Amino acid sequence: MRKLLVLFFILTHAGTTAQSYMPIWDVAEEELLNHFRELLQFDTSDPPGRELPAAQYIYDILKAEGISVEMLSTDSERPNVVARIKGDGSQEPLLIMAHTDVVNVDPSKWKFPPFSATVDGGYVYGRGAVDDKDNLAVGLMTMLELNRQKVPLARDVIFLAESGEEGATEYGIEFMVNNHFDQIDAEFCLAEGGSVSRVNREVVYAGVQTVEKLPYRLELVATGVAGHGSVPLQSNSVVRLAKAISAIADWRSPIRLNETTFTYFERLASISPPDAGERYLAVLDSGRASEADEYFLAYEPRHASMLRSSLSPTIFDAGYRINVIPSESAASIDFRALPDENIEDYLEQIRGVIGDDSINVSLGQRNTRPPGQASINTKAFAAIEEGLRTHYGVITLPTMSTGATDMAYLRARGVQCYGIGPAIDREDAALGFGAHSDQERILISELNRFLRFHWDVVVDLAASK
Repeated sequence: MRKLLVLFFILTHAGTTAQSYMPIWDVAEEELLNHFRELLQFDTSDPPGRELPAAQYIYDILKAEGISVEMLSTDSERPNVVARIKGDGSQEPLLIMAHTDVVNVDPSKWKFPPFSATVDGGYVYGRGAVDDKDNLAVGLMTMLELNRQKVPLARDVIFLAESGEEGATEYGIEFMVNNHFDQIDAEFCLAEGGSVSRVNREVVYAGVQTVEKLPYRLELVATGVAGHGSVPLQSNSVVRLAKAISAIADWRSPIRLNETTFTYFERLASISPPDAGERYLAVLDSGRASEADEYFLAYEPRHASMLRSSLSPTIFDAGYRINVIPSESAASIDFRALPDENIEDYLEQIRGVIGDDSINVSLGQRNTRPPGQASINTKAFAAIEEGLRTHYGVITLPTMSTGATDMAYLRARGVQCYGIGPAIDREDAALGFGAHSDQERILISELNRFLRFHWDVVVDLAASK
């Protein structure tokens, strides 16, 4: 009887402790919306990237709450805000990261002014609504509530509101990693790069980014003999370049999966219709992968890109007069490499595919990222999975992003980083409402649900047990 009473006390006391630092959600969500709209109204377009007003807003809010916070920068107009709530030090820190800058806009294409944070039909419209001021506002609210609820922490919880993610990382994550890594060093990191996918307003699965392709700029330069356009030449540099581009476009390097992409297709198959599921499983079998690959190239190009390093010709620069055959023609190719790709070997393969010594193949200038991958077998990934099951009721798919995020710089230093995000309607991208589009928006209800999910994950990982 005594043992039963002790067990009952432990269980009920633990439950009471958990409830004692639960936010009052209606109040927290109202405050979240206010902070979110305030942040959206700052024009932090990059370029030019003047993130100072948004950074100052975040700094002032955290400072007023008594949270340890500072601004660090290599350019006073582009600061990074770092805040820390101390734990007991029994576990390594947890980092929450989001960026304050946004991509540029063409205001004439927006129904609502892009920095108005207009509320309409349950949505908030504005540049940065899903990239990345949703994560920014939710990270801010999580820090505020951790402090207000006096959550006992086993880990320090660090919040980094960084500048320069949209193409000027020397002001943001590179500056922080190279000069102030001790301020953000952590075992785990939560940042952008994932989302919960909705179709017809129903959630279908959640994507958590654990690895990403590495961006490079591939340059092709063809040379030949200049001449009069009235006399066709076999050495025409434009023709040589066109043939080289065509050869690259037709070439497919071998399919190569990693831990993330193998698990992604395996889990996606389990929730897909039979015919689609069979294709996703076929990718896992080297003897059957090519047939699925053909289908992906035609109908699911994002999945095709996840199977290999990819090449997309994007810029062609040749000629200057209609009647002059130029002696030199150039092209630039968006090269997205698998994180373990041997770049020099890959360039040699490209030269062999082209088969023309008059074509010079080299890497051009581009802001690339270092390689790194987060494991799906960690406490952090397990906590994220559990949070997604609780709040969304869906399976978690670890994903390899074909784009790039600032998590790469942290993964290269040993931090296990995971990209998460709110539920987004899959139809929104095609309708022009997605990230970097002309009517960027998010449902307020999904922003609120993301806050609750985010809170549970952070408390699960950081709170004293």
